[in-house]
Amino acid sequence: MTDAPPALSRAVRDPGSFRDPSGFVYRRDGVLYRQVNHSFADRWDDLAASGLLAELQSRGLLIPHEASPIAAAADPDLAHAVIRPEPIPTISYPYEWSFGMLKHAALATLDTQVAAAERGFALRDATAYNVQFRRGRPILIDTLSFERPEPGAPWIAYRQFCEHFLAPLALMARRDVRLGLLLRDHIDGIPLDLAARLLPGRSRWNLGLGAHIHAHARAQGRYAGAGTDAAAATKKATVSEFKQQALIDSLRRTIAKLEWTPQGTEWADYADNTSYGDAGTAAKDELVGRFVADAGGAVVWDLGANTGRYSRIAAGLGRDVVSWDIDPAAVERNYRQVRRDGDERVLPLVLDLANPSPGLGWANEERRSVPERSAADVVLALALVHHLAIGRNVPLGRIASYFAGLAPQLVIEFVPKDDPMVQTLLATREDVFDDYTMDGFRTAFDRAWEVVDETPVSGTPRTLFRMARRI
Repeated sequence: MTDAPPALSRAVRDPGSFRDPSGFVYRRDGVLYRQVNHSFADRWDDLAASGLLAELQSRGLLIPHEASPIAAAADPDLAHAVIRPEPIPTISYPYEWSFGMLKHAALATLDTQVAAAERGFALRDATAYNVQFRRGRPILIDTLSFERPEPGAPWIAYRQFCEHFLAPLALMARRDVRLGLLLRDHIDGIPLDLAARLLPGRSRWNLGLGAHIHAHARAQGRYAGAGTDAAAATKKATVSEFKQQALIDSLRRTIAKLEWTPQGTEWADYADNTSYGDAGTAAKDELVGRFVADAGGAVVWDLGANTGRYSRIAAGLGRDVVSWDIDPAAVERNYRQVRRDGDERVLPLVLDLANPSPGLGWANEERRSVPERSAADVVLALALVHHLAIGRNVPLGRIASYFAGLAPQLVIEFVPKDDPMVQTLLATREDVFDDYTMDGFRTAFDRAWEVVDETPVSGTPRTLFRMARRI
């Protein structure tokens, strides 16, 4: 008599993977899987045999995967196949990306469409949520986004691409970089009629923006008011292969020409204009490196990272770093250095710590809040507390408890009121922050944190602490 095989643990479906009937993503025992449903069976077998997936993976455009036994399926009655994709350590969303990140994600999507077309396939989805950043580069994560189109059929994902990529990039480049945050309200992409109204009037005369946003928006309006006959006519429209290629080429040239210079925002040059000299900078670098090394762990969240100076120190110690900052110019500079250096461990994101990305979409679960997507071992909070406590009126006790909910280890800097940077914050407001003292800081953090090490930063009035969570 042989022992029965052990029962599989319960599969937990990803709350953001439910819209596509072709399959879905889930985890079992912490392992990431993607189920391919019977409804996609013929297309999956064709796709798997075509060589397209292997080509895209070899070019770094598509997340690698391994085949898994069908017994691992989350819903065996629906399952045709199961694959195990390489997991992304930290999931990020388009409204958290810098201008350059969104631009490179758009170009990677177009490169994927070109490669697919060469093998007789097309991307049926061009949502920005199908792209993630892995080792400093954008990569598509939805392996089921490909199908063979009907001969002469227009690119089905054209509108979606324009709404998820071109419209926000145009608004960021031609109007204001902060308009990228519209993607947080419009998680299905920025409506083209809205983008057309917000863009400067002269953008109508730009060959690419005029065609792909302004004319595209007008065409949508006409079809919306023309009823089912017009919709049926568009479905029957045929497009030659040459015109398909010309469309993708035009999109690529339009996006490639969109530029934004990371300057003119509040903290864009902060890293180059500190309140202390070279000696203080070197002393702080050494302390941060030592404290992060002593804290251990694998994942560091650098909150208020600016251009990522200390993120790179943590990355140099072998840590994976999520590098948060509120300033889009600082994050763009950080990302450009990541690209330039080939840094595979730092993920820069535009995030406001006082108003971080919440749960959004269906049931507030489709796009999860930041702490629900990743877990940190160490929080790095340098030159940050005074911005929260004085600049944003967040009590020190609330800062301490929030940090305690993010990670078990904390490396934090206290910047006293006599520091020039704090004096700058107080120059335009009444000082009502009586508790913002070293004693007040210690008392507030003592409830949740135990001080393991503390050292003054040489040449400055600042103090660096390493703390361990009590709870």
